Amino acid sequence: MTTPDDTAAALAQIARGADELLKREELEARLKSGKPLRVKAGFDPTAPDLHLGHTVLLNKLRQFQDLGHQVIFLVGDFTGMIGDPTGKNATRKPLTREDVLANAKTYEAQVFKVLDRERTEVRFNSEWFGKMSAADMIRLAGQHTVARMLERDDFAKRYAAQQPIAIHEFLYPLVQGYDSVALRADVELGGTDQKFNLLMGRGLQEHYGQKPQVVLTMPLLEGLDGVQKMSKSLGNYIGIDEPAIDIVTKAMKIGDELMWRWIELLSFDIGIEEAARLKLEIAAGQLNPRDVKLRLARELAARFHGETAAEQAVAGWNAAVRGEGDTATLPLQDVLVPAEGLRIAALLVAAGLAPSNSEANRKLKERAVRVDGEVLEDAQRVFAPGFEGVLAIGKRNFARVRLLAG
Repeated sequence: MTTPDDTAAALAQIARGADELLKREELEARLKSGKPLRVKAGFDPTAPDLHLGHTVLLNKLRQFQDLGHQVIFLVGDFTGMIGDPTGKNATRKPLTREDVLANAKTYEAQVFKVLDRERTEVRFNSEWFGKMSAADMIRLAGQHTVARMLERDDFAKRYAAQQPIAIHEFLYPLVQGYDSVALRADVELGGTDQKFNLLMGRGLQEHYGQKPQVVLTMPLLEGLDGVQKMSKSLGNYIGIDEPAIDIVTKAMKIGDELMWRWIELLSFDIGIEEAARLKLEIAAGQLNPRDVKLRLARELAARFHGETAAEQAVAGWNAAVRGEGDTATLPLQDVLVPAEGLRIAALLVAAGLAPSNSEANRKLKERAVRVDGEVLEDAQRVFAPGFEGVLAIGKRNFARVRLLAG
């Protein structure tokens, strides 16, 4: 049995950053029993790479591991072939078996940058659904009505707008819910957009005579823009396999308000009480928010690439942005240019620092362009193959480049 203080501390850690905890009293009772819980989160391998948005759930799973519980990383290789309709206004194209398995293999390699491999049970839901007969699936489908399915927000909107809903899409929540039955989950985690499916798991567990799982929903992490949820398609993401310097550079671009949200959902090093203290110090003018942001950026880079790479990335950022240190610590980016070279505006575009020549020229007029730390105003300046140095626009966009003839 755990002590009341242990239980209260565990509940506080588990609830940190969570949107909903259903039902808290059930989780408290299970924690007090002292028995390790089976904590499940499912991931459909719909794309090969994970970004920080995905790690919100992984971080919470790691917290459960650190509290002594058994984590189940469920790869939805079967559900991935159905296609998750959550948040979609059209039927999602199912993936092929080959696509799912290839993506799943990449997932496994990436998740252990957050999770403890020794305390993680990796499962695939094809283990049980691959053995199900058509009759078994029909019996499962009989557990819910069409009316109940249409209570789901995205289904209701599509139905009202007379947009088609395929029959197999109705199966997705049932299939996800049955995963909890097959795994005898005590707790299931998911994004706020997964609440309907997570509650489906509770209902199916009760039907099959199991104690219903506790449901914990986590917010969808806003991306670099601070508005839309992090997404590769929107380009507002940080991939966990990106180089350490890119993680640091991108993280340093987020707004000060978004920083606190990221700390709450992504940081292990900055606890709730310390975050509150840091906020007060910043409000009082005693601390620069940049320093807190750099601490977070370093933590993220270290998590995915190790301490040495993180230190080098921070040193490179300091050298490029603050003029402190040697820019040689920055990774070198090769840029192909014609034999006669490129004017500075075109070079900034080629290096990925400006979206267009016109934008680059506007920055030149604003004296926002620097080459090796010196402001450059001459729009006619040509850079030829053989040049190597640091190009920067403003304080946040920079790259150490080497020009090659191409």
